[in-house]
Amino acid sequence: MNNDLTRAEEIIESYGCDQSNLIAIMQEIQGEYKYLSEAALTLVAEKLGLSTAKVYSVATFYENFSLEAKGKYIIKVCAGTACHVRKSGPIYDAIRDYLGLTGKKKTSADGLFTLETVACLGACGLAPVMTIDGEVHAKMTPEAALALLEDIRKKEEAAV
Repeated sequence: MNNDLTRAEEIIESYGCDQSNLIAIMQEIQGEYKYLSEAALTLVAEKLGLSTAKVYSVATFYENFSLEAKGKYIIKVCAGTACHVRKSGPIYDAIRDYLGLTGKKKTSADGLFTLETVACLGACGLAPVMTIDGEVHAKMTPEAALALLEDIRKKEEAAV
């Protein structure tokens, strides 16, 4: 057994290898590893007696599941009405350019940041809003957002 999947196997077994718990199992595995790797999905399929195609179809149907490794810091830019009207789009675009993301790529090449949008962060009065690892940053501008990322990069480099 691949050592890095030991925890995934424990999670599957904690649910009694029951197919009816497929989504809960996948959620818990993603919580542990931050994403669902090909190896993890194959393990789930084997242990639950399902086809790999079935497990992949569930993983790709639900937007909450990620098949891409996520960065150390998760950035979420609100795209809700209040944030959109107050220009959250340029914030997202500035971060995307700063991180060098193209196409459907969401994670920076250095593995430090993952950029996502969310429908609403529930802080409409503070719009435009973004979070970094759940910490809310209100009344953002593209410049302020990039300054936050620069600060994180500097702290990461200093820690090395």
